[in-house]
Amino acid sequence: MGLFDAFDASGSGLSAERLRMDVTAENLANAQSTRTANGSGPYRRKTVALEQAGAGAPTSFADSLQAARGVRVAGIVEDPTPLRKVYDPGHPDADKDGYVTMPNVNTVTEMTDLIGASRAYEANVTAMQTAKSMFTRTLDLLK
Repeated sequence: MGLFDAFDASGSGLSAERLRMDVTAENLANAQSTRTANGSGPYRRKTVALEQAGAGAPTSFADSLQAARGVRVAGIVEDPTPLRKVYDPGHPDADKDGYVTMPNVNTVTEMTDLIGASRAYEANVTAMQTAKSMFTRTLDLLK
């Protein structure tokens, strides 16, 4: 492992968790959106797919240490769970039976995801600060 691998791993985690918080905020902002910008129906909840950064699957312990470079965003995907139906005959988007198709966003789930992403972000900041402290102490010893 190189000297700055801890920074690389924590930095990639910071970026990934920041994106998770941004996508969660988008989901919360659109929790009541019955039409997308192009008018193609209600908003669909999005999630961030993460994967291990680095080349393929490790074949030995040394390879696994070398491959431990953090995470990367594989993509932002739409949640396939079904949309909700709410009875509101006065709504402009209600169907002939008076039901409105609402987004598949659950605010409790989104807030839980937001707290988890925030805690993971904080953990990565702490890991970076600890690595920085260790490197500083090492340099002080070499003086």
